[in-house]
Amino acid sequence: MAIKIFVTATNTEVGKTYTTLRLMEEAARQGMAPAALKPIETGVVNDLPADGKLLLEKSRDLNPALRDMTLDDIVPIRFELPAAPYVAKGKQTITLSPVFSAIEKLEPLCDILFIEGAGGLLVPIERDLFMIDLPKLFKAYTLLVAPSSLGSINDSLLSMEALKSRGLDFRFLINLHKDAESFFRVTLPFYKEEQIPFSLLPDDLEKSVKELLKLHRPD
Repeated sequence: MAIKIFVTATNTEVGKTYTTLRLMEEAARQGMAPAALKPIETGVVNDLPADGKLLLEKSRDLNPALRDMTLDDIVPIRFELPAAPYVAKGKQTITLSPVFSAIEKLEPLCDILFIEGAGGLLVPIERDLFMIDLPKLFKAYTLLVAPSSLGSINDSLLSMEALKSRGLDFRFLINLHKDAESFFRVTLPFYKEEQIPFSLLPDDLEKSVKELLKLHRPD
């Protein structure tokens, strides 16, 4: 059974898809057969999910067993309005059954399955269902991605508190893709002082994947 990693972030536009793509590439380099799934994507134009398209292309490229997969397999729930799923769905009711079906289809074909969330942890899906609930439902380990820019400490600590309050173990990864210089000047000193463990993308990519591959699957 594949290791499942839920890739979430401190907010939207942090780089979840970029992170997922890099993790997939590194997993393949380390001899694993990766796959990716984005359960829900909003802001979909002409029924073409931008993030999902990238994940599908990368999955097909790195894992020959996925060559017949389609966007419906990778992004089973899609909405046009660029908003939280709870808002984007309008009067519809979101059921996760298509997502569970997608996981069931993908899992036998890969060694590690990256499941990319939408927005941050407390993005609502239904009134009693949030992104933070998905790792436990999918029996996936959580990878929290944060930006490297000014203001990220607050969002990161809030996200960590939310995960801890739900009893969710997680790894903390900081995406240096957009603002590495800012991170080392305005953020790193605090994390060092508080001894908060983290990995950097892309610096610690190889180490991060090795750590994820060693994880025991959650009960």
